[in-house]
Amino acid sequence: MFKHILLPTDGSELSERAVLAGVSFAKDVGAQVVGFTALPDFRTFTADAEMLATTEDEYLATSEARGAKVLAVAEHAARSAGVPYASLIGRSNQPYEAILQAARERGCDLIVMASHGRHGITGMLLGSETQKVLVHSAIPVLVYH
Repeated sequence: MFKHILLPTDGSELSERAVLAGVSFAKDVGAQVVGFTALPDFRTFTADAEMLATTEDEYLATSEARGAKVLAVAEHAARSAGVPYASLIGRSNQPYEAILQAARERGCDLIVMASHGRHGITGMLLGSETQKVLVHSAIPVLVYH
């Protein structure tokens, strides 16, 4: 069965619930988990006010702290459940690519992630990171909704 599960999270409420479900599943099957979040790269030309107001070093430090805070939920859940845990922060403007790369590099055999459920024209135009992972992954993906 599954032994190494990637838990991508963006810190949203639904994503946190997916992490908790993933940790519970990992405990049931005796797997270890890797909490993962993808942070955007620093860009000189951007509409992101946080990037405009800081230097690259300041932005990277601030975003690393934000990433660690997002992953703290996964770490706490895993430690409380007695599930072996590691965390990983990736940098990419395409989170789905970072998720897939992290899963491959860590030898994960399952990805458990939330579906944010964009519908209608927004979903069609923007898509979702979950949908992109589903389309491009050779690793099984369990979608929590």
